[in-house]
Amino acid sequence: MGMILLAFGLVLIVEGLAYALAPSLVERMLEALRSIPEPARRLVGLLCVVSGFVLLWTANRLGF
Repeated sequence: MGMILLAFGLVLIVEGLAYALAPSLVERMLEALRSIPEPARRLVGLLCVVSGFVLLWTANRLGF
């Protein structure tokens, strides 16, 4: 449970920094995402989820 909270906290920090430091860049990225077909966005999202699980699993196995 602690690792989940740690991961969630790190996501919030990274997301918050993006909005705090470059809000106009975030808006442009969202506009660019609209031009990508939905199936491709779903695939990218799925790949991000799998990559995140692999990273968390690896960190856990290494003792972090």
